Amino acid sequence: MRSDREEDPRSATVDSRFNQTLRNVQGLLKGRSFPGKVLITRRSDPVDNSTVRSPDNHGSLRDSETGPSQQTDGSFEDELQKRSNLNASSSASQSKSSTSNSEHTSDEVQKPSMGSRATDSARLMKFTKELSAPTVILEKLRELAWNGVPSYLRPNIWRLLLGYAPPNSDRREGVLRRKRLDYLDCVAQYYDISDIERTDEEINMLRQIAVDCPRTVPDVSFFQQAQVQKSLERILYIWAIRHPASGYVQGINDLATPFLVVFLSEHLEGSIDKWMMSDLPSEKISNIEADCYWCLSKLLDGMQDHYTFAQPGIQRLVFKLKELVRRIDEPVSTHMEEQGLEFLQFAFRWFNCLLIREIPFHLVSRLWDTYLAEGDALPDFLVYIAASFLLTWSDKLLKLEFQEMVMFLQHLPTHNWSHSELEMVLSRAYMWHAMFNRSPSHLAG
Repeated sequence: MRSDREEDPRSATVDSRFNQTLRNVQGLLKGRSFPGKVLITRRSDPVDNSTVRSPDNHGSLRDSETGPSQQTDGSFEDELQKRSNLNASSSASQSKSSTSNSEHTSDEVQKPSMGSRATDSARLMKFTKELSAPTVILEKLRELAWNGVPSYLRPNIWRLLLGYAPPNSDRREGVLRRKRLDYLDCVAQYYDISDIERTDEEINMLRQIAVDCPRTVPDVSFFQQAQVQKSLERILYIWAIRHPASGYVQGINDLATPFLVVFLSEHLEGSIDKWMMSDLPSEKISNIEADCYWCLSKLLDGMQDHYTFAQPGIQRLVFKLKELVRRIDEPVSTHMEEQGLEFLQFAFRWFNCLLIREIPFHLVSRLWDTYLAEGDALPDFLVYIAASFLLTWSDKLLKLEFQEMVMFLQHLPTHNWSHSELEMVLSRAYMWHAMFNRSPSHLAG
């Protein structure tokens, strides 16, 4: 658990990641207001605006840094000095490019510097080293994956992080083969049967799933393909049948989509808008469905009471979010309370769908890299992500009255978000989590 990390022998690694994240947030927050009374640094030094991105542009790592804070080590000053000349020489050309393409800035990827490419290459080498070991050390893999996973490595890494594929490479192929056959057996036993063999409850559940599948990710044309919806239907129905404590709950359909896209990416190339499920043989589709089913099961095993009757797990997270926002940004908390806005009115959907409906779908895989890297600590960390997400618009919220606030929070302006905004949310969430656990006095009480 995260609360035990200070006593863990790996605390030096955690400290290092906290220091790096703090520097990232300092750079990203330059010129912006910071919600909450959090002491970040005592002085302002030049900012390094360099950006590190992984080759697939889905696992972008924010490396924008400001001067050393109370938390950082001395090596950062040396690194900042080494990079300053490179940044100065490239600033003029970057400025000209941003002026001529201002309306498209958020969608474009800046050409990486030599330093960025070197850092990128170093991270890839670390991923490759971990994955090529006879037994993968999951703690090291989580540390790497937290900041984003290259898209071509994502399927294998997600299987490992979720515990679906075993860390031991000698056992991996056999385990996956057996699990995929188990899923096929479940399809034959529970799905490929007539309604006469189902209970009334099972018939109603299957009908509800059939209604929800066409509504899933409606703005991505790929999910409107009949074959894609049929695969989702099988996955969700088998999961519901085998988890009778909750059965099917609306929102779980959203949680299956990142897995489906990631595991399909092993077999389909190019943009998701051009993918055709019908291009794949039935055997591959069955294997993809099986991987989705088992990974969805592993994910939901860690949050079972989120989807049982009355969904107490989600209600608990909403309560924690309300309390955390009060401590981080009391003016926003007070304003929302004065307007009579209940956190359940917007945050319930956030936790129910793990923010999938709140951000552009092309950013979801990157967000889930961090989710899966958190492991068992994910439910706790979700509260910090939600707080960071909400307080992105703290200044805006203070100007809105009840009805306006409800409409705004139900239709957040994230459709033009790039990886930069998402990395900001994640870095700030990580920093708040670390500071809150180590020293609650860092936050406004």
